[in-house]
Amino acid sequence: MVAAESATPAAREGGVLQPVVITGAAPDRQRWLAPVSMDIVEGEEIRAGQLQVNLSESLGRVPGLVILNRQNYAQDLQISIRGFGARSTFGVRGVRLFVDGIPASAPDGQGQAANFPLGSAQRIEVVRGPYAALYGSSSGGVVALYSNEGSSPANLRVGAAGGADGLRRASTQAEGSMGSLNYALDVSTFEADGFRPQSVASRDTGYFKLSRPYEDGRVVAILSRQKGSAQDPLGLSRTEFSANPYQTTPTATTFNTRKGFDQTQVGLAWEHRLGGGHRLEFMTYGGQRTVTQYQSIPAATQVAATSPGGVIDLARDYGGVNARWRLDRQFDAGRLTASAGIASDRQNEWRRGFENFSGPAANPSALGVQGRLRRDENNTATTVDPYTQLEWESTDWTLTAGVRHSSVRFTSSDNYVAAGNPDDSGSSSYSGTMPVLGWRYRLSDALQAYASTGRGFETPTLNEVAYQANGGTGLNSQLLASRSRSSEVGLRGRHADLAWTATAFDIRTDDEIAVLSNTGGRSTFQNAGHSLRQGLELSAEVQWGNVNVTSALTLMEASYSDSFRTCAASPCAVPTLVIPAGNRIPGIPGRQLFVQLAWEPKTVPGVFTLEVRHVGPIAVNDANTDEAAAYSVVNLGARFQQTFGPWQLKEFARIDNLTDRVYAGSVIVNEGNGRYFEPASGRSAFVGVELVRRFL
Repeated sequence: MVAAESATPAAREGGVLQPVVITGAAPDRQRWLAPVSMDIVEGEEIRAGQLQVNLSESLGRVPGLVILNRQNYAQDLQISIRGFGARSTFGVRGVRLFVDGIPASAPDGQGQAANFPLGSAQRIEVVRGPYAALYGSSSGGVVALYSNEGSSPANLRVGAAGGADGLRRASTQAEGSMGSLNYALDVSTFEADGFRPQSVASRDTGYFKLSRPYEDGRVVAILSRQKGSAQDPLGLSRTEFSANPYQTTPTATTFNTRKGFDQTQVGLAWEHRLGGGHRLEFMTYGGQRTVTQYQSIPAATQVAATSPGGVIDLARDYGGVNARWRLDRQFDAGRLTASAGIASDRQNEWRRGFENFSGPAANPSALGVQGRLRRDENNTATTVDPYTQLEWESTDWTLTAGVRHSSVRFTSSDNYVAAGNPDDSGSSSYSGTMPVLGWRYRLSDALQAYASTGRGFETPTLNEVAYQANGGTGLNSQLLASRSRSSEVGLRGRHADLAWTATAFDIRTDDEIAVLSNTGGRSTFQNAGHSLRQGLELSAEVQWGNVNVTSALTLMEASYSDSFRTCAASPCAVPTLVIPAGNRIPGIPGRQLFVQLAWEPKTVPGVFTLEVRHVGPIAVNDANTDEAAAYSVVNLGARFQQTFGPWQLKEFARIDNLTDRVYAGSVIVNEGNGRYFEPASGRSAFVGVELVRRFL
C-alpha cells in the first residue's frame, strides 16, 4: 500500500473519470492528505506472487474491508466494508464497485467483482467511512480499480499460473502507443475444477483501453467482454460441515446447480481544460449482461401458483452518464478544488423464471433442466444524482464538504399472470440527501489528524423488493431505504521507515434492511429498526532491514439496537420469531488481522513472504443460532525475477493454508435451508511464470 510519499510526486491520470475527487492531490499523495479513510493498493502488490484471479488475494491488507472467497464462482466474493454489504448472499451489494470510473454496480446497488482486470490494474482505491456516500446510494464503501495507461516504450506480458484443485490461468497484457494514441489490452482465461464436487468454473475476460491526450485534455474509450460458467456446490448445513467439510450437499448434484453469464460493456470519457483552473469532464457507458442460473428448489415446492420456478433467465441492458465541472486553482495560501455535476444510470432487465424439471412435479422425468415458464417480467431501475464538492487545502490543514442527492426509482411490469398468481406489477421510489464534511490537520511533518462525518442512504435492490412476505401482489413498497449517520476520527503517521494509521468509527443506521423470509425460491425483506456499528482500524507498514512488514487489524462490533420479528416459514402473514436487541448482525466478523512479512535477502535473489490471516467468528443468521468459528491461516510464497536486456522473466510459488486448517471461509447469511457454511480449501500449492518484453 502507499505509505510515506514524497512531497511532490508525479501526477498520474485516474482511469477514465474518477467518480469522486477525494482530494486535489495526485493518487500517490491521497492517502496521506485525504481527510477521509482510504487505502491504495498498487498494481505491483496486486500481481506480485499472486494468481490474479480474485480481489481477495491482495486486498486483505486493507483494514475495515472484509473480502472472503466463497470458493464458489457462481456466487462471486463476499465483500463488506465496515459491515455494509454483509447481508448479500450472492454478488456484492451495499458497496459500490468501479472500474476506470465506470460503475461495476447496477443502479439498484447489486454488483460483480469478477470483472476487475487485475492483470492490468495500476492501482485499487478502497474508500471507507462517511465520504463513500458521495459515490451514490448504497455506498457503504467503495472499491475502485484504475487500469494502466498505454505509453512508450511499449511492453508485452505473457503469464500463466496453476496448481491445486485444477486451477489454471493464462493471460496476456500489451501496452504502448502509436503516435498520439495510447493503448492497453488485457486478455485472460481462467479454469478451475474446485475442491468440492459440482465446483467446475471457467471465465474468459478481455479489456481494451484507448486514450488520446491533446493539448487541453484527453479522450478515453474502453471495451470489456466477459463470459463464463460455474457450477454451484451450494453451502453446507452444520451437520454436513461437521461430518465432511469437503463434500457437496446432494441436492446440488441432483439438480446440477450452475450458472452461465455473458457481459459486454463500452465506455467513453472526455475531459477538457478551459483555462483558469476550470475543466469539463464527461463519461458515458453502456452494456449488456445475460445470466442463466439453475437452482436446487425442489419440484414439489414449485407446485404453488406463486412459485417463480427454479431456473433464472435474465437479460439486462444498462448504461449511464456522469458530467461535471471542476475548478482546481492554486493560491499563495493554499489550493481550492470545487466540482459540481450530475450522474444518471439506468438498467432495463427482462427476467424470466422456469421450472427446473420436466414432467409432473410429483414424479419428474428429469431434474436440472429448463421446464415450464413460471415468471416473466420487465424491470427497470433508474437513478438521478446531482452532487457538488468543495475543498480547501493548505500545508497545515484540509477542509472538504460535499453533498449528493440521490433519487432512485424501480418499476416492474408483470407479464405472467395466471390463476393464483395475480399481477405483481408495481413501482417504488426512494430519495435521500447525503451531506459529508471532512477535516485534516497537520500536527507535525510526521503526524496528521483527520475526521469526517456524514449521512448515508442505502436502497434495497430489485431482488429485495420483488416479493411481499404475506404473498400480496406488487413490489414490496413497505420496504424502506436504510439511512445511516457515520463518523470517524483518526491519526496517520510516517516516521523514517514506518507508516501507520489508526481510525475509530461509529455508524448508526435507521431502518436496517434484513431478511424476513427466505424459502421456496422467494426471499422477502423488512426494516429491522436501528443498528449500531462501532470499531477500530489499525494498519502499519515498516521496512526493517531486508524485511518489509505490512499489517492491518480491524475490531468491530455490529449489532441490532432494536428487537424485531422475522419469519420461520413462508408465506408469512405475521412473523413470530423474535430477534432480540443486541444480536450480532450476521456476516460480520468481530475481528480481522492481516500480517505479511516480505524478506528480500542480499545473498539470495528473490522475495520470500510469510502471510498470516485471522478472522473472528461470524454469525450465520439474525437469530445468532450458529456461527462460523474463528480461524487463522498461514501462507508462504516466493518470487523471483531475471532480466536479460529487454526481456524479463518472473516466477512465483506459494502455499496457501500451510497447516491444512479446516474452516468455513465464508457464510451464506440467513440461508433458508440452513446451509450456511461455505468451506475453504485445504493446503494448496500454486506456481506461476510471466515473460515481459520491453520495446525500447
